[in-house]
Amino acid sequence: MRKATLAAGLALLALAGCGGGGESGGGGMGIRAFDFSNNRDVLDELRARLGEPLVDQVVSMELSPTPGGVIVSAVGLPPTQGFWDATLVRVPTDEAATLLLEFRLLPPVEPRPVGTQPSREVLAGTFLSRQDLAGIRTVAIQAQRNRATSRR
Repeated sequence: MRKATLAAGLALLALAGCGGGGESGGGGMGIRAFDFSNNRDVLDELRARLGEPLVDQVVSMELSPTPGGVIVSAVGLPPTQGFWDATLVRVPTDEAATLLLEFRLLPPVEPRPVGTQPSREVLAGTFLSRQDLAGIRTVAIQAQRNRATSRR
């Protein structure tokens, strides 16, 4: 009984040390410690300054059906290591039955070695709803040196 009382007292003492201060009523930074909302602003600024080039090559692509549409995923091969924040960006096309996505990514901030192919590969993906795919028979992903296509 004494051990249980001692353990409960220590637990209450430890919890009491967590309280007091801050907007959230707790200690430390509270829930704001997990606020990543301005990361998108930083990425947008980097994109504007560095540009957002197309990946050098599309190595593979896959369409994975889901109940509400498809998940498009692609593996790209940039010229060196260090490329990051890969995205598939929808762009207009003259072909009505084709949905065209550009495989874009941010370049490394500092020069990086070429390295092996597996060390340079980057993955990008996006979700396309049934509405996005209405009338679409082919999904294409454009790179600098090639284009990968998949029929639905």
